[in-house]
Amino acid sequence: MRIEVKGETTYCYTNSRDIERDKPSVVFIHGSGMDHTVWTLASRHFARHGNNVVSVDLPGHGRSTGDPLVTVEEMASWVIAVLDALDITDAALVGHSLGSLIALECAASYSERVRAIALVGTTSPMPVSDAILTAAKANDHAAFDMLTQWGFSKRHQFGGNRNSGIWMIGNTLRLYERSAPGVLFHDMRACNEYTSGTDQAAKVTCPALLILGAEDRLTPVRSTHALQQAIPSPLVEVLPGAGHTIMVEAPNAMLDALHKIL
Repeated sequence: MRIEVKGETTYCYTNSRDIERDKPSVVFIHGSGMDHTVWTLASRHFARHGNNVVSVDLPGHGRSTGDPLVTVEEMASWVIAVLDALDITDAALVGHSLGSLIALECAASYSERVRAIALVGTTSPMPVSDAILTAAKANDHAAFDMLTQWGFSKRHQFGGNRNSGIWMIGNTLRLYERSAPGVLFHDMRACNEYTSGTDQAAKVTCPALLILGAEDRLTPVRSTHALQQAIPSPLVEVLPGAGHTIMVEAPNAMLDALHKIL
């Protein structure tokens, strides 16, 4: 589905279904340099379980036009504009990495529009190394290599996808490679500069779930303690064996966890 949001074309994957007002809605938000395709399994699953699903391409990502937004706050405002364009009163938000920060900011700043949040592969603050920022700014392929290498647990560097013939590492690397120049840098900088996350987390009033990879090397579990303490009574699921790219490393365990809040 293509809609107009703030003067640009926005692509939303809806499992080829129209939005129905009598159904609950779930919005999926991808991470840095990625697009809606990382949420294909989850989107189809929750669509079959009676939900409107809206898996967005952020501006400048995937099939959406426009320049990439540069702050998490701008991205959160944009997500609310997507809800307005689709005539959705309120929704549950599921975000991965950068997307988790966007979901958090939405829940804090637009509480009346958000009924629940699930933060996947998250932490706050979410610092980004100078090496990755420098490489991303220069559109150096090394940024893609570093994020792909560190984005998977060590065991999944050697394969192990439950779907025969699917190469997790190669697919993720190709997803980064097809992003437009500068997109990854803007996304990573937005993560790095979003320093108000724990303050905003204290304002969250809706149910909140954190899904963490036990072997995540980009947003390790130990770095999430401040966020866990700031959010009022969050549910926390730590998935054994998973790294940062939870959607492909532990897809079924992630779906089981999401059902606890969605």
